[in-house]
Amino acid sequence: MRERLESDIGFYYAIGGFITAVFVVGLAAFALIDPDGVGTVELVGLSVGFFLFMLVYFIAISVQRLEGGDGI
Repeated sequence: MRERLESDIGFYYAIGGFITAVFVVGLAAFALIDPDGVGTVELVGLSVGFFLFMLVYFIAISVQRLEGGDGI
């Protein structure tokens, strides 16, 4: 595990995973605290927007890896 985090790309993947986990835990906590707080349309929009953001993030990491950046 430590070898993966020593490279830039491995660190970026770890940060992406951590951000995704924080998002999921935050949504779950919000659903438990105030289940009627966010409507379905808003929740779907938020989730799709976050998914697209993370998709672009991971594609950018993959492109950097293909360009010959520091490898894993």
